[in-house]
Amino acid sequence: MQKIVILNGGVGNFSNVQKAVGGIISNEINDIRTADKIILPGVGSFGIVSNNIIPLKDYILEHIDKNKPFLGICLGMQLLFESSEEDEGTGLSYLPGKVVKFKNMKVPHIGWNSVEFSKDSPIFRGIENGSFFYFVHSYYITTEDQYIISYTEYESRGKTYKFTSSVQKENVFGVQFHPEKSGEKGIKLLENFKNL
Repeated sequence: MQKIVILNGGVGNFSNVQKAVGGIISNEINDIRTADKIILPGVGSFGIVSNNIIPLKDYILEHIDKNKPFLGICLGMQLLFESSEEDEGTGLSYLPGKVVKFKNMKVPHIGWNSVEFSKDSPIFRGIENGSFFYFVHSYYITTEDQYIISYTEYESRGKTYKFTSSVQKENVFGVQFHPEKSGEKGIKLLENFKNL
């Protein structure tokens, strides 16, 4: 039986994620080292959660280096990158790029919005392009095109801004939206990750 570890970074939707995929909620080093899959959900401040995660960074990257699946959700996705405009603190620096705030837009971007796939990905298997997912965030990631697997358009104050809503590098996935709050589509995405 596979071992799925939902990383406890201090703030996150742990119980809803656990309902969808099973597994255990933990930040114990031994659990990370023996996990088959890791999910990092996160809400709140980049700095606070990064301080909680950085002591585990080497073990998380060791998991990834073994080609084991990893999924970052919302702030958990942002922590795959190097830094954030939100506050001080460093991410896992697994992917190149940084986290920036929406400029001259209403924040947070909150509610249901469509996700447009830009590349095929196993986490989107059986989910229609343009499906709606639930977002709550004021910051978004900037990275190289090769890692971007979907975009979302945010309309606010008479402007439309297109931002990256999910990324993938090999066995590592990140989604800016909350699949655990996104109904059937979100549950399907989490099941796809569980079945990798």
